[in-house]
Amino acid sequence: MADLNYHHLRYFWAIAQEQSLVRAAARLHVSQSALSIQLRQLEERLGHALFERRNRRLVLTEAGRIALVHAQTIFQAGDELVNVLKRGAAPGRQVLRVGSVSTLSRNFQLELLKPLLGRADVELVVHSGGLREMLAQLEVHAVDMVLSNTPVRPDAERPWHSHLIARQPVSLVARKRPVRGRAFRFPQDLAGATLVLPSLQSQMRADFDRLLDAAGVVVQVAAEVDDMAMLRLLARESTAIALVPPVVVRDELRARTLVELCRIPQVEESFYAITPSRRFPNPLVRELLAPPA
Repeated sequence: MADLNYHHLRYFWAIAQEQSLVRAAARLHVSQSALSIQLRQLEERLGHALFERRNRRLVLTEAGRIALVHAQTIFQAGDELVNVLKRGAAPGRQVLRVGSVSTLSRNFQLELLKPLLGRADVELVVHSGGLREMLAQLEVHAVDMVLSNTPVRPDAERPWHSHLIARQPVSLVARKRPVRGRAFRFPQDLAGATLVLPSLQSQMRADFDRLLDAAGVVVQVAAEVDDMAMLRLLARESTAIALVPPVVVRDELRARTLVELCRIPQVEESFYAITPSRRFPNPLVRELLAPPA
């Protein structure tokens, strides 16, 4: 793909707009034969025909429609590149691409990104996946930052920065109180109880298990999940007690579908924004991570 260049894509884009080699050549101030050669070279590089003739018009093939979408994205990225390097910021709409670890609370993400929602000058793109996948996208500039509930250690090749952006309390929640008439006592009221817990890879699970071990309390584990959305569903639909940050089940607590039994001392869920060292960081990242005035 090394021979693919802006000229190929610009000519292709003009032909797609005009649906005619003659009109596109006039618009670009080139000969029809030169334009035809450029189009043929692009098709050879891509390995697909990009147009087909219908009633004297050039109509995009399926491959052509895909190529057009990518071409428009490339042109936009090129315009942003020029504006960022020349002026320090892109005019008009700015794009923030966020990678989000799939285990992260959707409610927390919404609260963090809410200041950008509805802004006419901002386009927000959110990708979700595993931490390793999101860091790979961060490394190749496919995203501007990664939201995670675990920090990442930097190394010589990848000088990541893990910004602690919030700490959330962790609670036990259930559909109803297991003991009526008095406050829930932690940890003794958990003896023999059935629980839904985060996976063993979670720091809050490790801290919780340490507290139970110190108190000599044994529980029954109904399920272990590493996805906060699934943890929320299990807390809502099962009869087990769930260990979860209240922000994850905020709507259920407000609707009284779930009740908060108690906050867990010495256990917190931490949230991080992971960014690389970049000479030209996205200004929207700085805006989101700036401490409140």
